[in-house]
Amino acid sequence: MTMTMTTMKAARIHEFGDASVIRYDEVPCPRPGLGEVLIRVAANSFNPTEAALRGGLLQGFLPVDLPYTLGWDVAGTVVEIGPAVEGFAVGDRVVGRLDGGGAAAEYVRAPAAVLTAAPQSIPLAHAAALPVAGLTAWQAVFEHGKITPGLRVLVNGAGGGVGGFVTQLAKYTGAEVIATAGPRSTEAVLRQGADQVIDYTVRPVGAALDGPVDLLLNLVPLSPRDAAALVPLVRQGGRIVSIATPVQPPADAGVSAMHMVARIDVADLGALVDLVDAGTVSVDVSSSRPLTDLSDVHRLSQAGLVRGKVLIVP
Repeated sequence: MTMTMTTMKAARIHEFGDASVIRYDEVPCPRPGLGEVLIRVAANSFNPTEAALRGGLLQGFLPVDLPYTLGWDVAGTVVEIGPAVEGFAVGDRVVGRLDGGGAAAEYVRAPAAVLTAAPQSIPLAHAAALPVAGLTAWQAVFEHGKITPGLRVLVNGAGGGVGGFVTQLAKYTGAEVIATAGPRSTEAVLRQGADQVIDYTVRPVGAALDGPVDLLLNLVPLSPRDAAALVPLVRQGGRIVSIATPVQPPADAGVSAMHMVARIDVADLGALVDLVDAGTVSVDVSSSRPLTDLSDVHRLSQAGLVRGKVLIVP
């Protein structure tokens, strides 16, 4: 099948700045190159880190050239195959993480090596919630957290997109899961398997916790003071894994800590897809918004008003 589309809509930034720099451009439709496929996008999902990229805060870590098409998560249908691609055919439903961006558009070309089959048990658009948040959660729980049955785990920031997957995966391993969440997220976090939810807006987490935990998974940006306050919540010999602010325990605390950055791993993503299709992991989509609402989603996120995963539908 050969594409006949010549142009498409894409959400791009031409400069770094606040949410107003996001523009909705008519651009040439891409064509797949060597080892690539062209995907008709069913949905992209918003990740808060993309607001930092838009603001120019990631240039030292993830430099991008402008103009830049936003969107790291993609779910969609393969409509064209480039040279030297095996294992995919036109019509395949796929999901993947695109570190080069481009998914906030009607079409995106993607390396076949970063894609896997989308879940069959949920709408294709909903699969876009999986790659960035799901891979982060998978690697936090299994690779870095090394969670085992009976471990007492505190998930700090369970109400976000990553937190929902962390809570479910930690519970799947047989851990006791204590989660922090605001009032808007409490019901969802309990549904995802948390044994206890602490409302951090009412009192400090330490005051509500009935004893130390074996592992603390920190999913939220913190001030140095708030990061330091997490350390006493972990028992001697316990561990902290943070995907946000690094936590540095004092040498005499007896607590180890690490800061992690998730990577693309198609095997991990495929395993997560299998758990979705088995009904073990649910995908919490809080809303679906059209591509032209992406700047509003960025504003809401920075105001702390986004729960779960928001889909961006072209």
